[in-house]
Amino acid sequence: MRQVKIGSMRIDLVSEIPALAFDKSWLFANVTDAVIAENRSWLDHRYIEPETGRFILSHHSYLVRTPRWTAIVDTCCGNHKKRPRVPMWNDLNQPYLDNMQALGVAPQEVDFVMCTHLHVDHVGWNTRLLDGRWVPTFSNARYLMGREEYRHFEAAHNAAPKSPVNHGSFEDSVLPVVAAGLAELVETDHRLFDDREAALRFAPAPGHTAGNMQIHLDGGQDHAVMSGDVIHHPIQCAAPWLSNAADVDPAAAVATRMALLEQLADTPSYLLTGHFPAPTAGRVIRHGGAYRFRFED
Repeated sequence: MRQVKIGSMRIDLVSEIPALAFDKSWLFANVTDAVIAENRSWLDHRYIEPETGRFILSHHSYLVRTPRWTAIVDTCCGNHKKRPRVPMWNDLNQPYLDNMQALGVAPQEVDFVMCTHLHVDHVGWNTRLLDGRWVPTFSNARYLMGREEYRHFEAAHNAAPKSPVNHGSFEDSVLPVVAAGLAELVETDHRLFDDREAALRFAPAPGHTAGNMQIHLDGGQDHAVMSGDVIHHPIQCAAPWLSNAADVDPAAAVATRMALLEQLADTPSYLLTGHFPAPTAGRVIRHGGAYRFRFED
């Protein structure tokens, strides 16, 4: 992804896993071969495997920089974490921090970690393994997490402390941040900055998780939405009714997705999702009675 500029904000992609293929029915239980065939003309081999029809996703974060502060949005899967139920995320050893360093940012220089939600593949680099302990990766940052979602997973953890809530990520990637005093629980409409050239706010995005959020960035006349898992794959622009298996409220997730697509359609606003493969960034355009995604190469 080439750098996106929103007012005084510069947005870069920090890659963890550039391309990972998921079984189509595992990702979207209600997908059909007909829907895939209808969209193959604009979704090439970068997004759908030609031989298998599997959907290709990226795992990445967004690095947001201004002259005053640096933030990282969603922190992927993380290294050395035991995820036996999902082998593709298990015990990774990826050069994520090297990729961040290549963009000119060291972990200690990050001021804010912003979590659209707390699923296993969005919080992993919140912590890293040091001398056998999970410690915050971004030691000088405030970690902003949704209060509603945190309380939901906290209750599940307290009810069954030995059960691996969120594949174990709540224990190894969230609770150590809380224990270190770096977590800030926020409401789903929390505003972090209101500067004319760098306004940043959360917005409710119900459906994928309890208390799911998206992030809006405004600067001057520019606007972008970091949608987290409101949309997983570009085929959902053409078929917004495709529901991800992890959605806790599929109907609400569809409504949230439809509302976002309608808001952005045929506007200059960027859509920056949590999993679109390279070139990742782009804009929503209308196509017939639905939408498509135009990647910005």
